[in-house]
Amino acid sequence: MATAQTSLPLPVLPEGWSAPSDFKAIGVLSTPNQRNLEPVGPHFLAHARRKRHKRTFSEDERIQAQENVKKVEDEDADDISEPEDPLMLGRDAKDWKGQDHYAVLGLSKHRYRATDSQIKRAHRKKVLRHHPDKRAATGSSEDDSFFKCIQKAFEVLTDPIKRRQFDSVDENANIDPPSKKAASKSVSAFYKLWGPVFESEARFSKTQPVPKLGNDKSSKEEVEEFYNFWFNFESWRSFEYQDEDVPDDTENRDQKRHVERKNNNARKKKKSEDIARLRQLVDDCLAGDERIKKFKKEARAGKDKKRLDREAEERRVVEEAKKAREENEKIVKEKEEAEKAEKVEGKKAKEAAKNAAKKNKRVLKGSVKDANYLLPKGQEVGAKRVDEVLGDVEAVTGRLDNEELAALAGKLIGLKLAEEVGAVWKEEVQRLEEEGKLKLGETKTLGS
Repeated sequence: MATAQTSLPLPVLPEGWSAPSDFKAIGVLSTPNQRNLEPVGPHFLAHARRKRHKRTFSEDERIQAQENVKKVEDEDADDISEPEDPLMLGRDAKDWKGQDHYAVLGLSKHRYRATDSQIKRAHRKKVLRHHPDKRAATGSSEDDSFFKCIQKAFEVLTDPIKRRQFDSVDENANIDPPSKKAASKSVSAFYKLWGPVFESEARFSKTQPVPKLGNDKSSKEEVEEFYNFWFNFESWRSFEYQDEDVPDDTENRDQKRHVERKNNNARKKKKSEDIARLRQLVDDCLAGDERIKKFKKEARAGKDKKRLDREAEERRVVEEAKKAREENEKIVKEKEEAEKAEKVEGKKAKEAAKNAAKKNKRVLKGSVKDANYLLPKGQEVGAKRVDEVLGDVEAVTGRLDNEELAALAGKLIGLKLAEEVGAVWKEEVQRLEEEGKLKLGETKTLGS
C-alpha cells in the first residue's frame, strides 16, 4: 500500500483576535513533526479498485454482486449445493402447495434434517442468484415466478408450524420398504435395507429417541423393545397441509363449514390409512426377521427342555414311588413270612413243650409206680392207694409249668426206692405250699 506524506500547517487565529484579559498561558506548543499517513478502509479500497480497472460505480457494483454470488456458492458447495431442475425453474408461483420446498432451496438431500442455519444459507444463495434485480443486471429474461417460489419455500420452512405440516406430507423423504426377495439375500442385507426405512418413519414419533432396528447381534430384550415400540407407535403426523382452502367469503358460512368438515374427514381417513400402512410395514419386517425365528426356536427348545425335565422328574417320582411300594411290599411280605415262620416255630415249640409236658407227666406217674406208690417194697398196693397217689400226683403236676415239670422229672429219673421218690415229692409239695400254689394238706400221700 502506498503511503502519502502531508504537511498540515497550524490553524491561523481569527483576524482581530486577542487574548482575554484573564488569559494566562500555561505552556508552549511543541515543535511540529512530519508523519506518514496510510489510507485504509472499504471506501478507499472501492475507490482504488474503480480507478485501477477504470469502472463506473454501477459497473463495479454489478461485478462485485456477481463475485459475491460465486463466493456464496463456493462456500455452500459442501452441503447445500445441488443442480437446479429446469422444470422447477419454470414453476407457477401460485401452485406453491404442490412445490417441493426443500428442492426449491436446494436442500433435497437434507429435507427434514435441514437445520435453520442451512435453510437461511440456502435461501441467501438462491436470492443472490435469482433476485429480479440481480437477474436484470446480468441481462437475464427470467421472470420473478421462481423467486416467489423461493420466498414461499423460505416462509414455510422457517415457520415451525408450517414446516411441521409440510414435513408431515413430504413423501420425498419416505424410504420404500425393501422387497422380501431383496431383504432375504443375506443377513446384512435385511438390516441394511430395513434400517433406513424405520429411521425415516421415526421422524413422526412423539417419543424420542426411537429404538434402532439393530443387527443380528442384538439381544432379545433390544429386539422386543424395538417391535413393542413400533406396534405401539404414537405419531404426530397430520395432514393439514393437504387441506382444501377454506373460502374467505364470510357471507357463505355453510360453504365454509362444509369445507372444514370435508377437510377433517379427509385428515381422519389419511391418518387411519397411515396407521394401517405403518402396521403392515412392521408386520412385514417382523415376518422376515431371522432374530425372531431364532428366539422362537430357543424358546421352543427351552420349553421342550422344561417339558422333558418335567417328564423325567415325573418318571423319577413314579419310579421312586414304585420302588418304595415294592420295598414296603417286600418288608410286609418278609414280616408276614417271619411271623408265619415264627408262628410255625411257636406252634412246633408249643407242641414240643406239650409233648415234653406229657412225657414228664408220664415220668412223674411212672416214678410213683416204680416206687410201689410210695409203699415199702413187697407191700401189697391196693386200688385205693393207687388212686390216692395218682390223684395227688395229678394235683401237684397241675400246679407246675413245663419247666417245673421238667425239673421235677429230672430229679426223679433213676430213683426206684419209695423213700427217695417220696422225699423228692415231699420237697416239691412243700415248695408249692410255701409259694401258695398248693394248699396245706391238699395232698395226703405225697406230703406226709
